[in-house]
Amino acid sequence: MSKLNKKLRPKAETPKGFRDYFGHEITQRQEMLKIICDVYELYGFTGLESSAIETVDALGKFLPDIDRPNEGIFAFEEDNTWLALRYDLTAPLARVYSQYRDNLPNPYRRYSMGPVWRNEKPGLGRYRQFYQCDADTVGSPSIMADFEICAMLSDALESIGIPRNDYTVKVNNRKILTGIMEVSGLFDPQNLDYNLKERGIVLRAIDKLDRLGEDSVLALLGRGRKDLSGDFTEGANLSEEQASRILSFIAAKGGTEAKTIQNLRELVNGSNIGNEGVEELSKILELSEAQGYFSDRVTVDPSVVRGLGYYTGPVFEADLTSKFFDDAGVKQTIGSVAGGGRYDDLIKRFTGQEVPAVGISLGVDRLLTALNISKETRKDSIGPVIVTVMERDKLDLYQKIVSELRSAGIKSEVYMGNPKNFGNQLKYADKRNSPIAVIVGSEEYNKGVVQLKDLVLGSKISKDATLEEWKSQPAQKEVKREDLVGEVSAMLDKIKKS
Repeated sequence: MSKLNKKLRPKAETPKGFRDYFGHEITQRQEMLKIICDVYELYGFTGLESSAIETVDALGKFLPDIDRPNEGIFAFEEDNTWLALRYDLTAPLARVYSQYRDNLPNPYRRYSMGPVWRNEKPGLGRYRQFYQCDADTVGSPSIMADFEICAMLSDALESIGIPRNDYTVKVNNRKILTGIMEVSGLFDPQNLDYNLKERGIVLRAIDKLDRLGEDSVLALLGRGRKDLSGDFTEGANLSEEQASRILSFIAAKGGTEAKTIQNLRELVNGSNIGNEGVEELSKILELSEAQGYFSDRVTVDPSVVRGLGYYTGPVFEADLTSKFFDDAGVKQTIGSVAGGGRYDDLIKRFTGQEVPAVGISLGVDRLLTALNISKETRKDSIGPVIVTVMERDKLDLYQKIVSELRSAGIKSEVYMGNPKNFGNQLKYADKRNSPIAVIVGSEEYNKGVVQLKDLVLGSKISKDATLEEWKSQPAQKEVKREDLVGEVSAMLDKIKKS
């Protein structure tokens, strides 16, 4: 019977493409999102929390991975209606705005954050569940709204600790690529469905340039590509001349912003929509320069197209450019941490009327990875103060101490494991990344004092300090019982600044 029960036990593992988040990761995320949202609110955006589940009809045809049979979403049927976990925060915004538009200001400027789910093939750093933090302006066709997204994105990245010159906000315009496809014979302004499938493949192929490289993109523009797992992705079946023109667009970036604009204008010559895109791009650059967001922050990059099908105009992507060495000693970059653009047709599906909209989405997990690599944040957030248990008959005293600390806003807890071995209590404090241990035994109690052990300093001294430094910077000190809260507060301030 015991062998049978053992076979029936479920395997303790996360599903493929998913991960678990622990205390310090959650704390870091909350702290970072608070800073980002403060920037969004500074620009006049207000919060929105939408449903995690939408109808598949509401998500529409603009799905994240239509190269796969399941179309990139996690869906299920209930009462003859297909429902799905949201794959981003933009499609739900379109539904929310359409549903409540009579009660919302126009333009409606909102930010939103939370997990999204994509039923895509997982890979290194690519999960099926991840956090996003978005900001969108709905109801304004002004190019000012597009520029402001770029400026706000720059301010948000710098506010969380990404130094200037370690990131670039890249800007392009989907109208330019549409113009390229028009002069290449792939787009007909009189028949918007002409070569629609092929144009979608072109968009997604270019969007994968950084990840797959030029040869793979060329294969996707042609007959198709087989990946390392053997899966085959159908190509756009372009002619060599058409594929060459598309690649010329990707490589149109010049030595200056003016040269890039000139190159793009030449490539779309003869296309009204293409020229319109170039003019919009020029205006964003003009506004960026006027407001101090020069090319070291906001720059034109023709390779940025964004893979989702709902973008209609300017598109944005923020790349982190600083280098780091991975565990194998290979130099790497984080790459893209945010993306977005203008999507003037998405809400039309609900209202029947075109509603201009533009927005940005930050990849929270990748930003946290970047911050940890750059050491702009601690890998582990500071944990609670640990009140050690020296004697079992003083549990009421220990609880009173944590109550005083908590009343002062200091995270703290009484050790609740087996107190017999004091070393185990300190090991526990180390795993919690605790900054301070409070020690009170009979001797301290009778003298009206407590011992405060600076665990951060103690760890540093044990690793790096000379004997003289160890003597001059004792990691443990005795303070009066009534001074406990003040002394702990002062020690925490010093630790946070170190």
